Amino acid sequence: MKPLLCTVLVGAALASASCTKTEKKEEAVNVQTLNQQFVGAWNSKNAIQLDTLFAEDVHYIQGEAHYQGRSEVSNRWVRETMGTIANLRLSPVSTGADTQLAYEAGTFSVDVLPANPALPMGEGSGNFTLIWKKNPKGAWKLSYAQLEGLPVRARTR
Repeated sequence: MKPLLCTVLVGAALASASCTKTEKKEEAVNVQTLNQQFVGAWNSKNAIQLDTLFAEDVHYIQGEAHYQGRSEVSNRWVRETMGTIANLRLSPVSTGADTQLAYEAGTFSVDVLPANPALPMGEGSGNFTLIWKKNPKGAWKLSYAQLEGLPVRARTR
């Protein structure tokens, strides 16, 4: 009887261990998809959509400019700059992502619109780094944007 009881107890323990809830494994986010949302909103001049992509504590850095917080970044970078450039293009060089953080870095290029129609259009380019973080609600938000631009060149026709 003792061996039968031991077998039953061991079997019950194994069954209990195999029935424990397994955690759902999260996959890394596709940072290119996040950046495509950003570029699409920028190129369509959709400032409201861009606002929804920013984290509350987002940082934007370019040269000596450093804006922080959704409101300041939206007003001082997006709204003040959006009307002066078009056709943002990113060329990634380095990417990385896990379940909580994603980044992409590389080069960017834009068409710089003239302040006066008599002036030529320009071409801007430089380096970028975008860092995305998952917020407590599970949504991915742009947390850090750094652009280092080269001098704008006049476009030759």
